[in-house]
Amino acid sequence: MILPPLKGRFAPSPSGPLHFGSLVCALASYADIKSKRGKWLVRIEDIDPPREVKGASRQILLQLESHGLGWDESVVYQSNRLSLYSEIINDLQNKGAIYFCDCNRARLRELNGVYDKFCKTRQLISKGNATRIIIDSNSDQIGFNDAIFGWQEQNLTTNVGDFIIRRRDGLISYQLAVTVDDNAQGITDILRGSDLLGSTHRQIFLQRMLGFPQPNYTHLPIATSKNNLKLSKQNLASELPAGRESENLWLALKWLKQNPPQDLKVLSAEKIVGWAVENWNPTTIPPKTIQRAPEGFYETHCKQSKD
Repeated sequence: MILPPLKGRFAPSPSGPLHFGSLVCALASYADIKSKRGKWLVRIEDIDPPREVKGASRQILLQLESHGLGWDESVVYQSNRLSLYSEIINDLQNKGAIYFCDCNRARLRELNGVYDKFCKTRQLISKGNATRIIIDSNSDQIGFNDAIFGWQEQNLTTNVGDFIIRRRDGLISYQLAVTVDDNAQGITDILRGSDLLGSTHRQIFLQRMLGFPQPNYTHLPIATSKNNLKLSKQNLASELPAGRESENLWLALKWLKQNPPQDLKVLSAEKIVGWAVENWNPTTIPPKTIQRAPEGFYETHCKQSKD
């Protein structure tokens, strides 16, 4: 029996250039899958136009290349896959697994994040993009073993409720798109930030609903600023400084508790990445949801006005 090849992926949204937190995830996912002799893929998750920055997709790819992180297959853009998502939604509708909802935002806020199936019994008829689509998430406990955080269990009915797979503005939800694309690309190993740890149960639910295999999951601590804010464009995390790729990678390895030798910092990006693959050890990464960046980082990677 020939097993399918192992595949990992890095899937950034083009809301801006890569920053240190992005690099940590990209480098870790690359080193992890390459240490298993698998393939590393890149997917641009560009299905939320209001959040996207013009030119960011190209800049992200150039930044990955300059840091020695080359991908093995053609880059996939989610914006080119809208017809596939529509087909999946039609299949779910034929199974009776979804319903339409026209609750206003004020009512949804009152529910504190757990939808109460109010529209399920109303038998609404879709009005094109004017009505959001919700999947019926009745389920028992959904659990999975995370390579860093261990066993994670959640009851969707009590913790999340039914959840949106197409927004009222017609945009496809992250939960549906990522589940469909990970399966379509044959992703076997997912390594990403712990801010998505709570989303994994919904994706596993969708995988089971659609008959998809479940990937292996690893969630990293989130890199934070001095005041413990997640490094993001919203929180003024600066883009990775060009011309300092080797230092960026060395700092990322240090943050990942990979114990990179000091003299590694002066080598090329390609050689540092090669060292990361050969010496990759995820067991040294602490099971913490957040972790401050290493000393010497803030002066060059964060805008001073925020800290």
